[in-house]
Amino acid sequence: QVQLVESGGGLVQAGGSLRLSCAASGSIFRIKAMGWYRQAPGKQRELVATINQGGSTNYADAVKGRFTISRDSAKNSVYLQMNSLKSEDTAVYYCWLLMAGVYWGQGTQVTVSS
Repeated sequence: QVQLVESGGGLVQAGGSLRLSCAASGSIFRIKAMGWYRQAPGKQRELVATINQGGSTNYADAVKGRFTISRDSAKNSVYLQMNSLKSEDTAVYYCWLLMAGVYWGQGTQVTVSS
């Protein structure tokens, strides 16, 4: 089994910052990529950012220049530094792990007040 444990969500004012963390444990083998998705009320889950084992990153246009994804391969962990937060960033943020299969965290709420 694979477990993804997220932390760092919360309530922040517009313009503020938050840092999300996700640690993978269990039957971890040959991670291909990790990342973050989000789902706002009434909307579909969407990609926020991903990073592969080579360090290449991919960002949604809506977060480019504001969010930074990073990883610690030794800890099987991925992080998302979110700056200049906007009300439209309010969502449940899910950690994502790609190995032979795809795995999801339980989600952490990020609420940005305007």
